[in-house]
Order: sequence, then structure tokens, then C-alpha cells
Amino acid sequence: MAGGQQARGTPGTPRVLRAMNDRAALDLLVSQGPLTRTRIGELTGLSKPTASQLLARLAAAGLVRTTGSVTGRPGPSAQLYEINPAAAQVAALSVDGLGVTAAVADITGRLLGEEWVSTEAVGTQAPHRTAQLAARAVDGALAKAGLGRDRLHCAVIGTPGALDPRTGRLRYAPHLPGLASHAPQEELAEALGMPVTVENDVNLAAVAEQYDGAAQGVDDFVLVWVDEGIGAALVLGGRLLRGATGGAGEIGYLPLPGAPLARGGDRSAARADAGGGFQRLVGAPSVRALGRELGPEVRTVAGALAHDAVRAVVARRLATGLAAVVAVVDPGLVVLSGAVPQAGGEALRALVEAEFTGLALPRPVLRLSRLDGNPILLGALRTALAQAREAVFRTG
Repeated sequence: MAGGQQARGTPGTPRVLRAMNDRAALDLLVSQGPLTRTRIGELTGLSKPTASQLLARLAAAGLVRTTGSVTGRPGPSAQLYEINPAAAQVAALSVDGLGVTAAVADITGRLLGEEWVSTEAVGTQAPHRTAQLAARAVDGALAKAGLGRDRLHCAVIGTPGALDPRTGRLRYAPHLPGLASHAPQEELAEALGMPVTVENDVNLAAVAEQYDGAAQGVDDFVLVWVDEGIGAALVLGGRLLRGATGGAGEIGYLPLPGAPLARGGDRSAARADAGGGFQRLVGAPSVRALGRELGPEVRTVAGALAHDAVRAVVARRLATGLAAVVAVVDPGLVVLSGAVPQAGGEALRALVEAEFTGLALPRPVLRLSRLDGNPILLGALRTALAQAREAVFRTG
């Protein structure tokens, strides 16, 4: 290196140390809310002059702002600092067979607007139909927030299926018209006019559980989503496991006794009524079918699971599939989410847990999801916020 000068960004240089201190302070303001200069200094270990310089630097960059002061104690009042909500805004979307939900939030996570658009809003033969629906949903949420698309930093979209990292195509996506045969990330980015991340919906539900739900503080867990479709998210060492083709966790195709095998590759997976194995045993259509055996008046998942006999059958089937997952992954926790566990409640969870008694397998903790609202949308929002903060909070 000429003249022995350190390279720009070399660890240990003042520039890098400042950037690390900036990020530490910003993360504290995100997690704890408004703080005084003194409290930021205490939590980061910075001196008062250094903390003052840091806050002045972040304010000049538009990343923090003052918000009142602390009063009611001896001495002069202390100024409070908070993340500037205008530093960035993000969009989160959840796509399913009924429509697209979009939410817009500022970088603090405060929800600014939300919109749902039915699949019927765009004709079934329209080109790029799902992308059009996503754009309408985002624009509707932005209108409620009083913002334009130019204010959005990025968008994260939760969809059924798995994005193959090798081809960029979406697999196992029966409810997304047209997208399964295209490169959806590029198509959606073009329609929305911003960077877009497409993520499996169950993976995003697991992210929501990590941040706000039953898996907080747990590094090794499996989220099992039991609804119209079946899927799992595998989190090992705190990180999502996606697999070579993005299809890790597609346990709806898990071959189990008493159910047909799913055959035909993606052509089979592209039909909404297709499936096999675990999907045919515990998906919502199967639960409703069990209920109809008791009488034609039993039409819903909740109605079916209100009967002891149906709960017992579903619990036994669920435990059989979960045993296969537990034997391979050995998670410390299994979280049950989706319409079927919600309808079955604690009674169903307890029966599934009882089915593990005596098995020569590890026995993970079994919990129901307690998240309010749409966990897929919440996970998409958490992911979008993490992406935006990583980019916007980079001051070095």
C-alpha cells in the first residue's frame, strides 16, 4: 500500500468506528424508542462529547430528530432523540388465491396505510395479472398514507411456492396466475418501480414468529403452516433454511401412509386441487371432508374441529407428519400456524403433543401461534424494514 496509508474502510480506522457507533445508536433507538444523549452514551459506552457528535451527525444525515424532552427531575431537562420516520418507507405484500394485501410503513415500523385488492379486480386473461394486482394494492396503501411510490425504498412480497435461486422461477405456486412460468422478482420490480424481494409465505410467517411471536429468542425451530395448503419454515441457528431449489419445507408433498403420492412435478403442483401425502391428510379441505362425514351441516374447519372425533383424527395425522420433520431436523420448538391450528386451538395442540408420547424421537416444545392479524404480511414488513435499515443506516 503506497506510503503505508490504510485503505478506506479498514477495520479499526476512525471512519469505521464512527459507522459502528452510529449503527449501534440507531439500533438502540429502533428497539427502545426515544432516548436522551446521556442514555445513549450509557448504553453504547460512549463519552458525552462523542455521543453529542454522533447525534449531531445522524441528525444532519436525516436519520434522527429531536422529540421533546425529559422533565420532572432535578437539573435541566434532557432532550430526547428518535429515529426520523421520514428516513425511509417500505412496502410489504401478501399474495394468495383471493387477492393481494399491501401495507406501507415508515422505517420505525409504524403502519401508514393498508389495502386489499381482490383477484377479480384484474381479468383472468390479463398479462402479468399478479403484478398488476400488486401494483394496485401498493398504490391503494400509498394513497391512504398520502405518499407516492417515489418514497418507497423497497418491497417484500410473500407468496405461496418457492423461488428457485438457480432459475429465478417460482415453483409450487398454484394460486399465482402466470407467475409460475416467469421470473416474478423482475416482473414485480418492474410493475412496482422499486427493488422487490419475493419470499415464500410460510418463511415470512416464521420471521414474524421470530420477531413478535412464539419463537422469540429461539434459534432452532420449525413453523408448520396448516391451512388450505401445507408448508413449513425451517429455522436453524437463527437462519432460514431454503434448500438448493428454494423448496425446503414443502412438507405438503411428504409421503405418508394413507395418502396418495404427489406425482407429475410442477405440473401437478400447479393445480390447486393437486397434492398428496401430508397435504391430503391435514389440509383444510381434508378437515372439512372429515366434518361432512358427521353431517352435511358441518361446512367449516372450525365446525369440523368442534367434534372430538375429528380433532382426534387430525391430531394423529398431524403428529405423524411432524414426527418425520422432527426426526430429520431436531428442532427445539414447533410452532403451529394457519387456519387449522387456529380453529383447533389448545385442544388440538394438546392432542398432537400427546401423540408424541412414547415415540423414540426428540420431543420439541409445541406451541400455537398467537400472532394477531396476517403473519405473512407482518413477516414481509419485518423483512422489508431490516433491508431498508441495513441500507439507510449505513453511514460509513
